[in-house]
Amino acid sequence: MSSDGMTAEQAELETRTIRDAIVEAALPHVPFDGWTMKAAAIAAEDAGYPRETAERVFPGGVSDMLRHWSDLSDRAMLAEMAGRDLLAMGVRERVATALRVRIEANAMHKEAVRRALSHLALPQNATVALGNTLRAVDAIWYAAGDTATDFSYYSKRALLTPVYVSSILYWLDDNSEEFADTWSFIGRRLDDVMRIPRFTGGLKRLLNPLSWLSGGRGNDWEPRQPA
Repeated sequence: MSSDGMTAEQAELETRTIRDAIVEAALPHVPFDGWTMKAAAIAAEDAGYPRETAERVFPGGVSDMLRHWSDLSDRAMLAEMAGRDLLAMGVRERVATALRVRIEANAMHKEAVRRALSHLALPQNATVALGNTLRAVDAIWYAAGDTATDFSYYSKRALLTPVYVSSILYWLDDNSEEFADTWSFIGRRLDDVMRIPRFTGGLKRLLNPLSWLSGGRGNDWEPRQPA
């Protein structure tokens, strides 16, 4: 227990709450100030904290902020997907829906996404960029009901990663009404993936509702809840 009477779990939750508030408050400033600690300090003040709080909760600077923003977006997607009737959807529709919800989580902040990608494209930020991408893809699969622990865990994420990345890049330049072109693009890319026999066969066996009735691995399925 810390000196202020909080347990480690409570302190961690409080820190995450502060980080959430600062990142959300920073988004309107990013188009003007970029992903900078200046924007973070202004956002901390906007969120009702002292400006120096930004450096305290993001000791790794902008990379910490972008890592947390990605996590915040993943949690928003998981929360939204948990309220969907996934049992009424096929595998492809679940994944497509999760991808769409993940992108829509930041639909109002295209410029912030663009600037984040520019920052993460720098060689020194490659580790953060890769980590954010892999965690997002993993969250999408969990949201779609995947509980695999065997080799297919890795193969499915490897197949979805380029779909996820290319979909975000496509969306950034999409000016169609309600991003209709992006959702069509996602559908086409997933159709390509689902044509891979080894992938689609194993995936359908894993997530086919009929397998639950026969004692298949899907009988303990439920979307991973936000932490």
